[in-house]
Amino acid sequence: MRRLITALVAAAALVVGLLSAAAYGQQPTRAGTAQQVLTWTAGDPVDRYLSFPATAVAGRTTLVFENSRATGNTTGMPHTLTFDVTDPEYNHDVPLNILANPADDQGGRYTAEVTLTPGRYRFYCTIPGHGAMQGILTVTENTGEDTTAPVASAAVEGALDPEGAYIGQATVTVSASDEGSGVARTEYALGADGPWQAYTAPIVVSTVGAHTVRYRAVDRAGNVSAEKTAGFRVVARPTDDTTPPETSATLSGDRDDQGRYLDMATVTVTASDTGSGVNAIEYAIGADGAWQPYTAPVMVHSLGAHTVRYRAADRAGNVSAVKSVDFTVVATPAPDREPPVTAAEVKGVQNSDGAYLTSARVTVNAADTGGSGVAKVEYSLDGGPYLDYSAPLVVDRVGFHTVLHRATDRAGNTSPARKSTFTIAAGGGVPAPNCPEWDERLTVIVGTVDSGVPNRMTRARCTVNELIEDEKSWSSHALFLKHVDKVLDALLAEGVVDAREHRTVYRAARQSGIGKPGQNTGYRPLFDGSRSSFEKWQHVGGGSFALNDDGSMTSGTSRGGLGMLWFPQQRYGDFSLKLQWRDDAPGSSNANSGVFVRFPSVHDHPEEPRPEWVAIKYGHEVQVLDRPDGDMYKTGSVYGFDRVGLAGAGVTPKGTWNDYEIRVSGQSYSVYRNGVLINQFENTGGQDFTPPRGDDPGTDGRRYATGFIGLQVHGTTDVISYRNIRIQEL
Repeated sequence: MRRLITALVAAAALVVGLLSAAAYGQQPTRAGTAQQVLTWTAGDPVDRYLSFPATAVAGRTTLVFENSRATGNTTGMPHTLTFDVTDPEYNHDVPLNILANPADDQGGRYTAEVTLTPGRYRFYCTIPGHGAMQGILTVTENTGEDTTAPVASAAVEGALDPEGAYIGQATVTVSASDEGSGVARTEYALGADGPWQAYTAPIVVSTVGAHTVRYRAVDRAGNVSAEKTAGFRVVARPTDDTTPPETSATLSGDRDDQGRYLDMATVTVTASDTGSGVNAIEYAIGADGAWQPYTAPVMVHSLGAHTVRYRAADRAGNVSAVKSVDFTVVATPAPDREPPVTAAEVKGVQNSDGAYLTSARVTVNAADTGGSGVAKVEYSLDGGPYLDYSAPLVVDRVGFHTVLHRATDRAGNTSPARKSTFTIAAGGGVPAPNCPEWDERLTVIVGTVDSGVPNRMTRARCTVNELIEDEKSWSSHALFLKHVDKVLDALLAEGVVDAREHRTVYRAARQSGIGKPGQNTGYRPLFDGSRSSFEKWQHVGGGSFALNDDGSMTSGTSRGGLGMLWFPQQRYGDFSLKLQWRDDAPGSSNANSGVFVRFPSVHDHPEEPRPEWVAIKYGHEVQVLDRPDGDMYKTGSVYGFDRVGLAGAGVTPKGTWNDYEIRVSGQSYSVYRNGVLINQFENTGGQDFTPPRGDDPGTDGRRYATGFIGLQVHGTTDVISYRNIRIQEL
């Protein structure tokens, strides 16, 4: 049983990017729609597929993957059938990725219809520990016996005049048949050199004059019929129309500040005729250029001054007067590829240690040498979001601060962020702020209710959120509301909030329910940035966490696989866990991490050679991953059990602190990101299930009713920071 649960949970927690066939738009195959059926089977072994094909022929194919009791799976072991699309040595045009186990809603059997091409495909199982399950499928050309081309024919219909010309219009109907592999497509072309087009409906030709329609057919074996033609002539319907068509032309394209077109100008000609109807439009480039049929907008690329003439004729033979448009085309200037350069100047009164007394004034300047000019300047204070810079920034909060600054020019080039750091010390008789809590989120969030009111710094140099004290232990809801009202009254008098914002925040406090039974235990810090609180945590497995000078801790590289920092001081049952995390992964990649909850002591399972896996097997991981592709379990997901995307609370820029709250009550899990509920998960496997020491929780999704808290180290580039970790027992 332990082997079974180990495999199931490891697969659920670690398989990256696994999709069922239906997720790729592949549907169960109908009989007769594929040339061949290829079958893979799997069972209990993790070192081989029980059966698999080695060769196939190119063409439409039904793939069958079965990992069920019928194929010998007695333990519920999950496996995948995955086609490698990353190695250039193998074909990569079949992105197949199927996860199957006997207990899923398909009973472990899936089919997918694909098209194989000549070459080699590598297939394998992506579940960790199953790496030996792999093989090569060699596909050869399909040398079917059909070598006979289809037979194509065409019929021209319409009203004829005495000379055999079609009056007004002619309709050409093309048909084709093939007794071998069947007709794959029929094509036609207008005129002697017109492009081939797919034939989907009869062709209606209404232009007056002589015409030729070419046609052909192709069968499923690739045989092409000989080209045939249908020739005919269209004449105008009898009319007394003597008025020529009306014509006009428009110019389009990118222009410089002098109105000249950059690299190309597009001339679009239109014509209308209320009598017999427009028969043809013509254009000519230059004062003496030859007239040409107008069939699509005319694109002029040549540099210099140009004249395009145009005219139209109706079906009665009336021709409009010649009109023209004049314009100039110039080359686009060399693109601006140089980003602006920013510089920041910090001013203020400093003490002997170089710290600024009371406050510092940060002035940011930007210059652009690329030619397009500076479009905007932005700054980020202490890991917050980038904001537009419009005036010098005054920082008066005691402590260490970091200001990142960057600029973007009109060509879209953004400069790398540059950093200025400094420390604010209490001075001039102004004490350091004694804020009741620490909360610098962008809006005022009371409990889990987001008021939407900006979380401004007050004259006390504490934020509005900090003065609300929503994490304090309140004996009653009424007492909490009285406190909030008093705080808001003072802020209204100071001009920090207006009357509407006062009402909005107070309404959020009422909705929060803080102080009501079950919500008045307060929050206790597990990690407050001090070394003493950091040393209460223990590390197991690969990688490490290091304490930073700014009161945060950051994961290092993962050596030897996954790792975890866990808090062994206390088990928790029902709780609200709050923390802040920041994605610090290098480059454009996104960090992968997670918060483990309700897992037993890693020392309770001596049979497990990698103690960090105790959290994976017996607890739940609440995912932290803002990467848009790759692993399907994004931020807020309960890994292996409940997936959510990135649309919920939105994705903040990398390097920005995010507030995270995980509320667990019984077997109900709620995840909040920046005050927004992004996931609710009900663990339906069982309520309050506590296995004896060393026993597995079971195969039905049940988990411990109490357990420990941990933070994941995932991989080499998964650099992530955490701070301000606190918990409230419910």
